[in-house]
Amino acid sequence: MEPNYFSEKIISWYHQHQRQLPWRETKDPYLIWLSEVILQQTRVKQGLPYYYSFVEAFPTVYDLANAREQEVLRLWQGLGYYSRARNLHFCAKTIVHELGGKFPKSYQELIQLKGVGAYTAAAVASFAYNETVPVVDGNVYRVLSRVYGVKEDILSGKGQKIFRELADTLVPKGKAAVYNQAIMEFGALQCTPKSPACLLCPINSICYAYQHNEQSKLPVKIKKVKMKKRFFSYIIFRSQQGFFMRERKANDIWKGLYDFYLVESSADIGDIQNLNDPLVQQVLKSATPTVDMSALYKHQLTHQQLWIRFFTLDIGEHKLANSLFTNKDLSPYSQEEVLSLPKPILVDNYLSEVIF
Repeated sequence: MEPNYFSEKIISWYHQHQRQLPWRETKDPYLIWLSEVILQQTRVKQGLPYYYSFVEAFPTVYDLANAREQEVLRLWQGLGYYSRARNLHFCAKTIVHELGGKFPKSYQELIQLKGVGAYTAAAVASFAYNETVPVVDGNVYRVLSRVYGVKEDILSGKGQKIFRELADTLVPKGKAAVYNQAIMEFGALQCTPKSPACLLCPINSICYAYQHNEQSKLPVKIKKVKMKKRFFSYIIFRSQQGFFMRERKANDIWKGLYDFYLVESSADIGDIQNLNDPLVQQVLKSATPTVDMSALYKHQLTHQQLWIRFFTLDIGEHKLANSLFTNKDLSPYSQEEVLSLPKPILVDNYLSEVIF
């Protein structure tokens, strides 16, 4: 199959079916970069409101660079993979303070920025500057694997090299921007993971998977994700001073976000009296707080399954708070302050639905 035939068919399809999205209406590398970082591991429908929020809050790379990390994380709340937000912020500072606010104009320069991988560098380079480099994401892997019958594991080093080399041959010179948008859109709307629209596909006559009825087998993805199960007991200490919270600093999920005192166990404890934690037991004995227990919530992350209960301990005016909680890095926050803090989405949802 001639590369030009494939690319022209994909581009032609795109002109008829493309979605109108704001980052496709600009050549501003900042806005394109912002959209690509937000859309990593995120569907367009979910990511679009975040994109608008970020553009409104930080219309230029200077605004983002000058923002507090807490502001960035608060806007990012709910998107997950919070390292993306921290890298986004760090990268904006680098561009402003080291590059004079000017984005690099080539793939090789872009990929040197922290948090900018091969995919994002190629996206910005091709969409903003029309550089002839391929964008290879999950949609592109799927399209190329099915059309060309590539059966190498897309997660293996060998497989990624094969796909990259194939993708390189297909990018038409002078049309990188439209072609890369086209093939990703084709994978998102036409050549979908399940139930692809093969009968209406403009390239079904040259598609290996369609001709051999192997759509469900391609692309090959051998590596299986190991799911870790964790049980969290969140203790919401509340007094007249406010709600006691702390910033997560360990190299674990949600670093940089704020949550309540947390005790992790090997199983659901059911009742707070079963919680073998010195601080909790001391508060229960000394302050005789009012205790409210939530239902058991399930929260799914990519590689982890969390089971969470919230226990609200209202200690009123008891003086224990200052002496005990400070040693645990817990600080009191008013309701207004709590609402403004960046928090894990499950914590934010519980507060808005049950507490506030």
